[in-house]
Amino acid sequence: MDQGMVCAMRTPWLWNTRHCWYNYPYQPLTTDLHYYYILELSFYWSLMFSQFIDIKRKDFGIMFLHHIVSVFLLTFSYVNNMARVGTLILCLHDSADALLEAAKMANYAKFQKMCDLLFVMFAMVFITTRLGIFPLWVLNTTLFESWDIVGPFPSWWIFNLLLLLIQGMNCFWSYYIIKIACKAVSKGRAGKWNPLHVSKDDRSDIESSSDEEDSEPPGKNPHTATTTNGTSGTNGYLLTGPSSMDD
Repeated sequence: MDQGMVCAMRTPWLWNTRHCWYNYPYQPLTTDLHYYYILELSFYWSLMFSQFIDIKRKDFGIMFLHHIVSVFLLTFSYVNNMARVGTLILCLHDSADALLEAAKMANYAKFQKMCDLLFVMFAMVFITTRLGIFPLWVLNTTLFESWDIVGPFPSWWIFNLLLLLIQGMNCFWSYYIIKIACKAVSKGRAGKWNPLHVSKDDRSDIESSSDEEDSEPPGKNPHTATTTNGTSGTNGYLLTGPSSMDD
């Protein structure tokens, strides 16, 4: 994300998205944009393969579809010289990831208040960027400004259909983020709830929870439980509750 923001900050199309389409498709591809694309493409390829060796979650299918669409969009926009608007899309979608990973680390380190704060920040950034800025800023330029400046062309239809599919996934994950937060509050854990460790996380097949632990007979160690996927929990926290929400 940092490299993408550095690249974007020096470009005129960050401040005026119509520059994404001026003189298209005869736009020079700068070295920094080239390497940024290569870095992002390798990242999404790695996610696609690592998903098969990670804990299988309920949203495995849509997550796999997201990785496929992302790889195809990166390749498609690079080949069709849509790197300018592609850079904006990448920066926007990467903006919330750092907060989610930081919240996970705070959860594993048992810094409860820090975890809560980071998750709230993540949820606000995610919903603002994916449901607000992305459709009003990016989709506006790919659908309408490009039509006015360049006009429709075969790649235009494919590119925008894929972006609308991405937006559908954004709505799906936003719904789950809000649902997890609301479920935690409804359980009566306001002020002490852990958004990454709520009981029966909707995204996880691991069904052990703090409620189940409370029902264990006295003297029984809850840490000896195993996950429903047959794994022993590589990070030590999967044994005491559902896995944290993935990005």
